[in-house]
Amino acid sequence: MGIPSEMRDVWVQRRAKFFIIPSPAEDQKKLRAQQSSQEGIRAGLKAAAITGVFTAVPTLIAVRKVAWAKANLNHTAQALIISGASIAAYFITVDKTVLESARKNSRAQFDNKTA
Repeated sequence: MGIPSEMRDVWVQRRAKFFIIPSPAEDQKKLRAQQSSQEGIRAGLKAAAITGVFTAVPTLIAVRKVAWAKANLNHTAQALIISGASIAAYFITVDKTVLESARKNSRAQFDNKTA
């Protein structure tokens, strides 16, 4: 499976023949994209950590105090409840943060062109 090494080497050699110099605007776009993704990851990790704590406490208390939860929620179910909420919070927060950064960057870029 995959690309044979001979074919890959030919493709790499073909790419090396072309010497393209990116414009400063492309460098700025790449930098803004990298910064917005890092900002999204940071916000997502914070949200996932907070959500993990806020779902772990009630879940663990319920398993010890509520009869139904004590009988039906084993360790795997508890872990799935906690991690499912944390994962959802992470991806939702990253998505919102990256989209917000993209909107902010596009507005700034539009304002620079009109000024």
